[in-house]
Amino acid sequence: MSYYGHRPPDRHSGGNGDADISRILSIVVGGVFFIIVAGFMLNACQAQSSSWDTSAVSWQEPSATYTVTDSSSDIMKSDGSIVATLPWDYRVVEGTVGDLIGSDMTILPDNEMLPNDSNYGTGDKVWTLQFMEATMRTSDDKQNEVTLAAWNPIKSFKSKEAAEKDMAQLKLRLTSEVELVGVYKTERSGETRQFAVLSLPSGHQIKQPIDEKRYQTLKPLSKVNVVLEEVHDYSNYDMAYAKFRGWASP
Repeated sequence: MSYYGHRPPDRHSGGNGDADISRILSIVVGGVFFIIVAGFMLNACQAQSSSWDTSAVSWQEPSATYTVTDSSSDIMKSDGSIVATLPWDYRVVEGTVGDLIGSDMTILPDNEMLPNDSNYGTGDKVWTLQFMEATMRTSDDKQNEVTLAAWNPIKSFKSKEAAEKDMAQLKLRLTSEVELVGVYKTERSGETRQFAVLSLPSGHQIKQPIDEKRYQTLKPLSKVNVVLEEVHDYSNYDMAYAKFRGWASP
């Protein structure tokens, strides 16, 4: 068989060429994969850092309208009652840095533990934003039983003003129209009392004592304007509970 004057292919040297090409392709593919994975990890770290640098709040823009309690926190009991965990309140408390324990610190006088995000030293004054949640059991007849949890510090600040600015995004005061379930009177030992029953945006009903004048004003109404305090969960802003804070009109 003739090769027409050309040198026959060298099988040994050709095999090494294929192996070299495969090795180079493997290195290139591995390098690209490493760059992609590193990029994802860097973005995740930056996102986590930025969400806690200036605020205890984990959202970007507050909701324009108030929301009701997230139904995923509601648990139906065997007796037909519903138990929900609700964001209840926030407060700002002045404290002093105590012991430094690793990357954490204790806040005196209660020795509460918080991350030392701002490189505080022992004896420094700080203001902590504290959170309270509640467990509410609602029976079939709309009666509410509330159990309050202990205050829990969630973030430290170098000034009271900064802490209160953050809290203002979590506790909103607004005027809203709610359903008036009805008004009624009770009499005991010759004393008459008047009450109004309201249905809050969360679906919970509350009872408020009222005077005779407001009783007559509300009696024909099915809706009424009230002042609400909307408390948002700092870790999930869409989870909120609106609490009655007064009547919007005399």
